[in-house]
This record gives sequence, structure tokens and C-alpha cells, in this order.
Amino acid sequence: MDLIDTPVTGNEPHGDTRDAGQALSLFYAALNAKDMAGMQRCWSAADDCSMDNPLGGIARGWSDIQAVYARLFGSAASYRFSFHDYSFHAFSDTFLVVGRERGWFEKDGQRLELAFRTSRLFRLEAGAWHQFHHHGSAEDARMLAAYQALVLGKA
Repeated sequence: MDLIDTPVTGNEPHGDTRDAGQALSLFYAALNAKDMAGMQRCWSAADDCSMDNPLGGIARGWSDIQAVYARLFGSAASYRFSFHDYSFHAFSDTFLVVGRERGWFEKDGQRLELAFRTSRLFRLEAGAWHQFHHHGSAEDARMLAAYQALVLGKA
């Protein structure tokens, strides 16, 4: 298995949602632009799609997943995320990427460097790739606590 060391930032070409790499880039473009409509286009509309991450716990179905992004997008913060050092695993109608998400988050003059272990599963639906599952976990408990405090207001 080879690791792909070229980061996915969302600035790559991403107009063809039938192309796996472009679908992944489209996700990061929507995330970094706080683009809810773009994010919805990235995700499966299936009731059993899921996301498990430090901001939202386990969310199932687009409406629950959307609520997690709404909290992040609605925060008075600046941020940037990208996907690094990942492996790509293709199957007939799904693909999985497993790697590290890196970035920064800034709010109220506080800037936090972020590092997460991340996997994303995409499924081919109606001729286009849609994210069906995401799992993210923090690499450092102190960083996680600081991130949750800035985004969610948790002490």
C-alpha cells in the first residue's frame, strides 16, 4: 500500500463528481468555504449515512450531519482543513480514504493547530460519488478539548 503524500486542499479540480479524487476535493472545498449547499451535494441523502467526529458524536442521516456542519459553519471563526498522508482503497461502488486531516482554527484571537485521524467512505449513487461515512478522531486530547471549547463553547 502506497501513501499518497499530495494533500487534498479543495483547490484541486472538482467539477466531475464521477471522479473519486474530485469528489474528495469537492468535500474540502465545501468545508473550507462554509458552503452548506456544496456540502449537501457531497453527502449521501441515505438515511443510514453516518458521521462520527469530535464535534458531533455519531450523527446519522443528512439532517443530523447537517446540524454538525451548521454549528461549525455558523461559528464566528476562520479555519482551513486539508487531507494528508492517506491511502486510497477502491471497490466496485465505494472507495475509502484513510489518512490525516490537518488544519487550523481561529476564533476570538485564539489560533489552534489541528490534527485528526480521518477516514471517509464514498459510495457511487446515481453516477456520482457521495460521502456515506466519515470518522475522525483527535490525535491529542488537549488539542481536542481546546477545539471543542472554541467551537462548541465546552470548558
